[in-house]
Amino acid sequence: MGRLNSIKDLRNLREGLKKGQKTGVSTVVVCGGTGCETFGGHELYESLNNIIKDRELEGKISLKKTGCQGFCERGPLVTLWPSNIFYQKVKESDATKIIDETVTNGKVLENLLFTDPLTNKKVTHQSEVPFYKKQHRLVLRLNGVIDPTSIHDYIAAGGYTSLERVLDGMSPEQVIKEVADSGLRGRGGAGFPTGKKWEFVRKATGDIKYIICNGDEGDPGAFMDRSVLEGNPHLVVEGMIIAAYAIGSRKGYFYVRAEYPMAVKHVQRAIDQASELGLLGEDILGKGLDLDLEIKKGAGAFVCGEETALIASIEGKRGMPRIRPPYPAISGLWGKPTCINNVETLANVPIIIEKGAQWYSNIGTQGSKGTKVFALAGNVKNTGLVEVPMGTTLREIIFDIGGGIAKGRKFKAAQVGGPSGGCIPAEYLDTPIDYESLQKVGAIMGSGGLIVVDDKTSMVEFARYFMNFVQDESCGKCVPCRIGTRRMLETLNRLLKGEGKESDLDLLMELAAHTKETSLCGLGQTAPNPVLSTLRYFRHEYEALLKKAPPSEGTVTEPQEKVKVRHSESAVGTAGTEAGQCG
Repeated sequence: MGRLNSIKDLRNLREGLKKGQKTGVSTVVVCGGTGCETFGGHELYESLNNIIKDRELEGKISLKKTGCQGFCERGPLVTLWPSNIFYQKVKESDATKIIDETVTNGKVLENLLFTDPLTNKKVTHQSEVPFYKKQHRLVLRLNGVIDPTSIHDYIAAGGYTSLERVLDGMSPEQVIKEVADSGLRGRGGAGFPTGKKWEFVRKATGDIKYIICNGDEGDPGAFMDRSVLEGNPHLVVEGMIIAAYAIGSRKGYFYVRAEYPMAVKHVQRAIDQASELGLLGEDILGKGLDLDLEIKKGAGAFVCGEETALIASIEGKRGMPRIRPPYPAISGLWGKPTCINNVETLANVPIIIEKGAQWYSNIGTQGSKGTKVFALAGNVKNTGLVEVPMGTTLREIIFDIGGGIAKGRKFKAAQVGGPSGGCIPAEYLDTPIDYESLQKVGAIMGSGGLIVVDDKTSMVEFARYFMNFVQDESCGKCVPCRIGTRRMLETLNRLLKGEGKESDLDLLMELAAHTKETSLCGLGQTAPNPVLSTLRYFRHEYEALLKKAPPSEGTVTEPQEKVKVRHSESAVGTAGTEAGQCG
């Protein structure tokens, strides 16, 4: 690949790639996401590749591996172009029939089609599968289309068009205004307006400014950022370049968990390819913009999702938060102005520039614009990666997209926002998923974890699981988090052993309130949320433990409107916004 020295060079490359695309060639697309790979996707891909080579069909059949296509429950997934036939739960042993019967002779393999559980009918095309039908894919729109390891695939699909537009006539201030007008808010959990954050860093004084992509996704059951980095790393790289131009940065970091080897590999390849083409480095596209990106692998500490702890980790220190102010926008990495944005936040930026702020702001609700990617997990039939407009109800996600509760059980609650989130009971299934609505019912958006539990689940046990997680992940720097989470965990353990006292419920509320109010960072400030929300909606299960009797299955009480600690109504769900954990 030769270096691109101008916008014209990039446009010419894109046109050449489009013209060079073969017509009349059948394409077999295999999902290469981590989930499908675990189910045998790699072996399936190799088997298909060997069959095509052995039969000398390379000129007639193209084979492509993409990133995560979302329907993890049904992997490995295979889609055939141009027929758009969609196969699920494909085995390596199915490879020969796919090539011989479907690709060569057009025969649909009924046993590999998805069966709609409502109609009991086979579904031939991916767009007709209920899991995909109600989604609105923006960030994930190319995940099942392009080869994530090929910059040419991304460019041919329209990639780096937004960068062209920015460098071909938009000032940094115009870029910031466009992002601000779109209404984009941080997708890492805090929900802070992205344009405002960029403006703070732009106006900050400093000879060097840094841009950081926060890919430290630590919530149990969450895999949104991982799937974006694995499936379309160039989208995030493009977002990083545009952000760097807007704030005046020449150096950036991808902070990615080391437990995400495929994400790290694909991001590094994207950086190398972009650098080779001249889309990173010095004088990008001849427009005077310099930017170098590198990867910093995190060691798996949940607290490093918090901005100041992440910064400390990049600096080579122990990942622990510090008191703010000063905020990173003023004094961040090595004391310089620093902008930290979550993976999904940056992935939205090229879309906003391409489509325009007005178009983007028409999606979602008044206070929550655009779409949100969720990792749907737990006791639901169709687990996987879901992208929906802000304002979509919990019921639509769980029942229309997720297919309802597995094994014929009843819905009991949904944990939204990961360990820092809250449990939402059945009576609030029609709650719109947006920042404000979730706060009202005692939850937070978080980074996008959504765990569904059925009526067999003990909510006290559920709360203990998350409290055990956050207690283990507490860095220990501040007393309220270090001691408060431990005392709450001890109290929950006591209750579950049948050794609880009447005063323990009041003690939990008091500990939760103090921990939220006085902890140093977002981890401690939101750690009590699962306890508070389960006490609010499932108090009868706690009380049953006090009587040494198991809680009844499938029942949901009315919310506890009046509680003894004044923070319980308003505190659940507010700390994450104030803390600004992930941007």
